[in-house]
Amino acid sequence: MPIRWYGPADKNDPTYCHFERIVNFCLHAGVFAAINSGIWFLQEMRHPLADGTLPWITGSWLTLLIGQLISVIMRRPKAAEPAD
Repeated sequence: MPIRWYGPADKNDPTYCHFERIVNFCLHAGVFAAINSGIWFLQEMRHPLADGTLPWITGSWLTLLIGQLISVIMRRPKAAEPAD
């Protein structure tokens, strides 16, 4: 089932902004997985890259991905207090 936002898209709504950051992170993680798995597959099957280049590319990109995840978690909106 796809991720959907039910309601009006309001850039001033902190929940909507957090949802947008989560969707962007999911897209980034999907692109990371697709491209890196393809590159590693090609290297193993046919075309070795320069010695030691691919682990550095993957590690650097993974570091950026983890940094984005930490940013998404840290910028999460605070839970609203229940009204009494």
